[in-house]
Amino acid sequence: SNDTLAGHRQSAESGGVKLIALTATSDGRVIARDRNGALRQIRDPKPGELYASMYRQIDALVRWSSAAGMPVVSSVTDAGAPGPPVRGILAVEGCDFLEGRIDRVQEAFDRGIRSLQLVHYRVNELGDIQTEPAVHGGLTPFGKQAVREMNRLGIVIDVAHARFEVVSGVVDTTTQPIILSHSNIMDSSGWARFISPDHARLVAGTGGVIGAMPIIFGRRSDDITGYVHHVSRLVDAAGIDHVGIGTDMDGIGPSAIFTSYARWPSLAAALVDHGYRPEEAAKILGGNAQRVFRRVGASAAPRGGVSGGRKFARRAPRARS
Repeated sequence: SNDTLAGHRQSAESGGVKLIALTATSDGRVIARDRNGALRQIRDPKPGELYASMYRQIDALVRWSSAAGMPVVSSVTDAGAPGPPVRGILAVEGCDFLEGRIDRVQEAFDRGIRSLQLVHYRVNELGDIQTEPAVHGGLTPFGKQAVREMNRLGIVIDVAHARFEVVSGVVDTTTQPIILSHSNIMDSSGWARFISPDHARLVAGTGGVIGAMPIIFGRRSDDITGYVHHVSRLVDAAGIDHVGIGTDMDGIGPSAIFTSYARWPSLAAALVDHGYRPEEAAKILGGNAQRVFRRVGASAAPRGGVSGGRKFARRAPRARS
């Protein structure tokens, strides 16, 4: 709501956060928690239902954000322009709204959406998800087509929730860096949403970024030190240039250990306490994500043209010594 966004804007301002992803959830109408508390699809959507629902959310986010004094921008470079200190950039979790129609990627771009997460909690037309058995066996032909179209337009591809085989298919297809907006390296919790070091390295190999997720099962306090441990395990796997912060704000629930943008400075302090140099902490706290959004935005083809994207060179990320 407007109140929630106004609260986030105020806490972001006090925490020095300049840009927040405002995210619609494409499959929200057909997922719910099961007996074990896990989110899954409970029914099939009606034709057009998820498309309509997603744009209702986007329209509301734009309205509320504007009312909260946090205008929506169409690129990260706009965030540095004079004016309000905090801005929003539009994103969608789950490309379910495409309903297999490639023209809707261009429409999403035209409506100001700048990051698309391919899958969420429903196996859709693009590929398989971490929390359900594989159906497609990887990225589908439509998924590949969507990746190429996002590259052409300059939309950041988000592979959060996607299975390793899907991410591998995206990496083989994309000419641009990708993000995995919110996850961590697997731990003793065994949560399906966490990833292996190899999974993290796939994302890093595109020049991309993995957002460390502020969730520690069984803890309810603001355990910033525990969160920094998650960040460090990602850095060890993927390298210092490929890790960011994936707050998943309002999305985690009671296990969240980072619940306000106002805490950003304490996170910076905790990273430095842990032994990161200030410039390394700055990369994690926004520099890396900014680099990816800038590069993807700059790569977009001129209107009607074909993007001159070339395949990125695969290189192993250097581990932090």
